[in-house]
Amino acid sequence: AIAILSLLFIQESNAQASANQTVNLTVSAVYKISTSGNPGALTISNGTAGVDALTSVSDNSTTYSITQNVGNTVKITAYLNSALSSGYTLTLGLASTQGTSAGSVDISNATSGSAVDVVTAISRGADAGQAISYNFSADASAGTLSATSKTVTLTLTN
Repeated sequence: AIAILSLLFIQESNAQASANQTVNLTVSAVYKISTSGNPGALTISNGTAGVDALTSVSDNSTTYSITQNVGNTVKITAYLNSALSSGYTLTLGLASTQGTSAGSVDISNATSGSAVDVVTAISRGADAGQAISYNFSADASAGTLSATSKTVTLTLTN
């Protein structure tokens, strides 16, 4: 009688119920880029007697960060809201640990239809706090330039 009660107890303690669920998982393409703020004003106020090129000015006070999960064909392009007049040059450099920086790139005439590559072959992942450098130069023969604001657009694209 004890053996029969033990078997009944074991059968009841092994009884169980299950339910299944199907979970659909997706990771979409993610392209995110941000900057730490705006650079300081770039004001040229000096030159050398007998030389047309005035003394250029630079700013390295801002950074950018990116996250992307697409692949190694991703790049960052840059352009201005409108081109600079002849005789004025604005260059942009972006450091990168995830891709190949093009170094200091002239963006003076780059507009939305002619954006220039500044970082290419960016690997999947994130790149945080990377340096942005601007250099502004002008020729004395170009004349003075009233305070002008330009919008620089950085685009993370495939």
